Amino acid sequence: MDVQNLSQTAWQALGNVDWNRDILVSQGPVDQLDHASYQPSFGGKIGIDATAKLPEESYSRQWPEVVAMTPEVKQHISDLWKDLGL
Repeated sequence: MDVQNLSQTAWQALGNVDWNRDILVSQGPVDQLDHASYQPSFGGKIGIDATAKLPEESYSRQWPEVVAMTPEVKQHISDLWKDLGL
């Protein structure tokens, strides 16, 4: 995965997170230039673990494979777009 590609990163983070166990919210010191915090130099942070989980981590479900369209499907969709004038 290319972490610089926002679409891939969002897909990974939002689609493959166990929201019960892969989120950490904490409070503590933040950069004094963080104007979103409710107090100067103190606020909240969130951590999201969007990494593949292993059976050793008590995760029994397999990591999903990335879905990709075949060249035939891509061509069919391109033809449909043309037919629809889009």
